[in-house]
Amino acid sequence: MEYTVHKLGKMAGVSTRTLRYYDEIGILKPARINSSGYRIYGRAEVDRLQQILFYKELGVGLEDIKAIIDDPAFDAETALREHLEKLLHKKAQLEILIDNVRKTLASREGRITMSDQEKFAGFKEKLIAENEQKYGKEAREKYGEEAVERSNQAFKNMSQADYAKMQELEVEMRKVLAEAMTSGDPAGPLAQKAAALHKEWLTMAWGQYNKEAHAGLTQLYVDDERFTAYYDREQPGTAAFLRDAVQIYTGMKK
Repeated sequence: MEYTVHKLGKMAGVSTRTLRYYDEIGILKPARINSSGYRIYGRAEVDRLQQILFYKELGVGLEDIKAIIDDPAFDAETALREHLEKLLHKKAQLEILIDNVRKTLASREGRITMSDQEKFAGFKEKLIAENEQKYGKEAREKYGEEAVERSNQAFKNMSQADYAKMQELEVEMRKVLAEAMTSGDPAGPLAQKAAALHKEWLTMAWGQYNKEAHAGLTQLYVDDERFTAYYDREQPGTAAFLRDAVQIYTGMKK
């Protein structure tokens, strides 16, 4: 079946302006232009638009979407399976928060008693699930199943005050680290103070401390572009400088 830009837009729930823009940037071209000058879309274009909308729902930018679906190695069926997995993960996160809201309502109505810790359990579960999706595989390979589960449990048991303190520690650590970088000396007093603050933050996150794991984690900050982007977002080289400071702090520098 074929569709005009208006019919396709109505069916897909997107504006005709959006479809025209997709044509302009080359991410979704019509199959043909008819004798009246109308854009006409066929089955292939419908399937491509579906893929575009799936990726948009997952937060992927149009430029990246175009690169993905234009790749000769792109496989639509594999992509759909990946979409399904990610959307199910997203659904699970929402169900956790929905359950937390229901319990909170029941508590306010006097039907159940809810502790202060339980009020934040849903948010913690969501953060753990997001972290698991991003870094779970790498973390388990590097530190083992037991260490990851212990860290997750420590986070679940953390009080709201401790969580706030953990966030404050990260802010302070990054501030001290930025000051230390002006000296360029990872062995200097400010850099070593930043390493100590990072140790304190890490101990709260993991529920215990190990200097080898500490040094290994900061090496991962450099090796993994996702971590590097996070630490280097304000000043390039931050991840590497922190790695060097921590390796000196822990005595692991070769």
